[in-house]
Amino acid sequence: MIDIKLIREERELVKENIKKKFQDEKLPLVDEVYELDQKVRELKTKGDNLRKERNNKSDSIGKLMRDKQIEEANTLKEEVNKINQELITIEEEENKLNKKIQEIMLIIPQIIDKSVPIGKDDSENVEVKKYGENKVPNYEIPYHADICESLNGLDKESAGRTSGNGFYYLIGDIARLHEAIIAYARDFMIDKGFTYCVPPFMIRSDVVTGVMSFAEMDAMMYKIEGEDLYLIGTSEHSMIGKFKGELIDEKKLPITMTSYSPCFRKEVGAHGLEERGLYRVHQFEKQEMIVLCKPKDAMEWYDKMWQYTVEFFRNLDVPVRTLECCSGDLADLKVKSCDVEAWSPRQQKYFEVGSCSTLGDAQARRLGIKMKTEKGNEYLATLNNTVVATPRGLIALLENNYQEDGSIKIPKVLQPYMGGKEKIEKK
Repeated sequence: MIDIKLIREERELVKENIKKKFQDEKLPLVDEVYELDQKVRELKTKGDNLRKERNNKSDSIGKLMRDKQIEEANTLKEEVNKINQELITIEEEENKLNKKIQEIMLIIPQIIDKSVPIGKDDSENVEVKKYGENKVPNYEIPYHADICESLNGLDKESAGRTSGNGFYYLIGDIARLHEAIIAYARDFMIDKGFTYCVPPFMIRSDVVTGVMSFAEMDAMMYKIEGEDLYLIGTSEHSMIGKFKGELIDEKKLPITMTSYSPCFRKEVGAHGLEERGLYRVHQFEKQEMIVLCKPKDAMEWYDKMWQYTVEFFRNLDVPVRTLECCSGDLADLKVKSCDVEAWSPRQQKYFEVGSCSTLGDAQARRLGIKMKTEKGNEYLATLNNTVVATPRGLIALLENNYQEDGSIKIPKVLQPYMGGKEKIEKK
């Protein structure tokens, strides 16, 4: 959510930003907010003048009562009562207008960074750099579900009976490898100086609307029937929500945390679920990182964070690339974002395994998170980034470490989490 000062003072900037995001249908909202805000400010001025008049009359009533001028005092009392009634009406109208402004402000997108490439959708995202050689071996690499099944590691048929499409059982060494990835991601981030956290896996609606747009919420999140609770789609939501309403001493910034959670997503829309495989499912696990910092330090942290994900996947012997997300592909709360994509030697193309975003003060405004500075209280910046989400990370590892004999070479960094095993072989 942007600062309303931008609409008061730089409406054209806000409109130009909306055009860059190809959301022209939102342009009239800027003028609507401006006009509503003008009315609120007029009501405030009127209310302030009435309160001043009421205070003066109240002072006069006391003086008249002391001088035994009862009739004059009673006349002023009636006038004060009328002012009080008028103030109630003004305050009700003010609240009504402010509520409307708030609703619209939640829809107007955050001002994107000047470096963001302009484009309509993810097809116009820009490749930044490749890391590692994207090799294609001289033998066939099976579909990842077939690899898992050949190693007795996947049962989607049983999951279909217990839970439906979009769920799975991981078994044996494949399940262990899956958890090894998560455990290594945890320790990797702790070694980077981040504080480890396991957050709540359900959050209230006021936290949901504080961290994401309504459109994202409807498309992603499962609501618990009869309760004001949602299953999280990523631990970033509850991790940022942890600081809701807090005033943080700027000397304690940056706050750097890494969190583990299961994640639950509807996966509705054009992409849909993957019938056989594990790429797009209702349930997965994730190691996330979040940073709360001074706004001036946000871009420095943004660059650090996506580089951590690149380093993590290179340690798994997985080639990756980074993509700069274009303006039309940015969610409304984001200032700047990039994707980390892993190489698929089977498909001979890259696929998304992580996303890094800086949201400026958008989430902080929605959730009321401020920092205490010598100049006063100010909103801080929030950032989030995927260390690894798996099974998607598992898919990247399996394909890039698949051997001609059907075994899986276990990267050295994961071997301690696998009891020293160097490979998974068919039994």
